[in-house]
Amino acid sequence: MRLEPQHPAAPSASRESVSLLAQCFHALGDNVERVVKGKRDTVELALVCLFSEGHLLIEDVPGTGKTTLARCLAASLEASWHRVQFTPDLLPSDITGVTIYRQNTGAFEFLPGPVFANIVLGDEVNRASPKTQSAMLEVMEERQVTADGRTHPVPRPFMVIATQNSVDMGGTYPLPEAQLDRFLMRVTLGYPDHASEVAVLSGTDSQSGQPGIEHLPTIATGTHIAEFIQVARQIQVAPQLYDYLVRVVAATRELPEVRLGASPRGSVALLRAVRVRAASQGRTYALPEDVKALADPVLAHRLILTPEAELSGRGGADVIAEALATVPVPQAGAPL
Repeated sequence: MRLEPQHPAAPSASRESVSLLAQCFHALGDNVERVVKGKRDTVELALVCLFSEGHLLIEDVPGTGKTTLARCLAASLEASWHRVQFTPDLLPSDITGVTIYRQNTGAFEFLPGPVFANIVLGDEVNRASPKTQSAMLEVMEERQVTADGRTHPVPRPFMVIATQNSVDMGGTYPLPEAQLDRFLMRVTLGYPDHASEVAVLSGTDSQSGQPGIEHLPTIATGTHIAEFIQVARQIQVAPQLYDYLVRVVAATRELPEVRLGASPRGSVALLRAVRVRAASQGRTYALPEDVKALADPVLAHRLILTPEAELSGRGGADVIAEALATVPVPQAGAPL
């Protein structure tokens, strides 16, 4: 199904640039899957997040490959990346940086923290105190750090990949809704199937006992990703599709089991992801199928359900599925 373009004069991505984006997207997916076996759908969601210049939260039980996925993605790019192990004694300045006084020059100097990189891996982000977690709010939203009244922009593209365990929650600090809303997506990996787990064992480095992440080739540079981010933003979206997307998001606010639905930031995030998914499939225009495929990972973690719904076993994914079922899909119009 193909829908009307949003405006004849609107800039649109060329087929050649979209084709190059799709090639890079799938090459990165193949590269990551050399280590992360049998999780192609999750890998592609992570790549959609990367090409949307969004942030990714990977939540699952220990040992399923959360940090491995993040490291593989960083290793596949010729771009700067830093890893931060979140612990209860971690301070905000340990992430953002600190201003020091240089006695030899008689001036104050800002020393950037690990957040100043193209990709920042935050391992077990819920282990840090709320004060430290809040240090990530500004940089995740505005791509800058304010210290002592001065603003310091971070490199572009910029992506935070955070992990957290869904078990062993003792001594942890759950992420507040304001910070969850900063993540474009929340994904889970789950246990691999039998064949994939066998492939993981056979591909493990005999010396280190770990998957050979350090042997992964570089597929693209940060400059390439920055260019493809701009290409994805030019994917055509029809007025009917804008209307459909907003109706889906609005439906999450109207269902009785939802205490707090997705915000307009969720609508914007979903639109960014939809454009990237369309481009990754070689299309210069988005479809309702893109909205359906991405509504759950983009919107589910932004919802707060009523206590009654949680006690009955309902989750954000159930609400998203119900919202998609209640909103009519737009009909096809004339071809672009």
